[in-house]
Amino acid sequence: MTIITERVDPPWAGDERATTTGFLDYLRGTVHLKCAGLSEEDARRSVLPSQLMTMAGIVSHLRWVEEYWFEVVLAGRPSLAPYTKEDPDADFRIPDGVTITGLLGDYAAQCAVSRDVVAGLDLDHEVPFRGDGTVSVRWVLVHMVEETGRHAGHLDVVREFLDGVTGE
Repeated sequence: MTIITERVDPPWAGDERATTTGFLDYLRGTVHLKCAGLSEEDARRSVLPSQLMTMAGIVSHLRWVEEYWFEVVLAGRPSLAPYTKEDPDADFRIPDGVTITGLLGDYAAQCAVSRDVVAGLDLDHEVPFRGDGTVSVRWVLVHMVEETGRHAGHLDVVREFLDGVTGE
């Protein structure tokens, strides 16, 4: 399993692809850094009103968000995600025996798949989306910067409540 222990700063100058993917990878690295040194107990502990907002739950959710946008939407592959219409939050629920290390490894592997999917696609490439619409690779990348950044902020808050760790 690949656990990221260093975060690479996005380029200060570069084309649109390098800048966007650089910021996304920076935020992906932030997810790993926010979880560094967590105990299994703390990874599953809820410190906010929502029982779903645990470190482990957020990492799991981010893994499945990566799978959805890159594999399902852009590559047209079937979804393997655990959520259903009856339980749309199942990706936040962590089964017994699943560790934070395992979740981070799954997340890193899914991010590698995401990188591979977009590597061969032009930013203007569009795919069918939600019936009669389309979505571009550019839109997906920018959305994932937003999504990952928002959840990295959640991880920051949860981590501070858990054990006082801040920064990074």
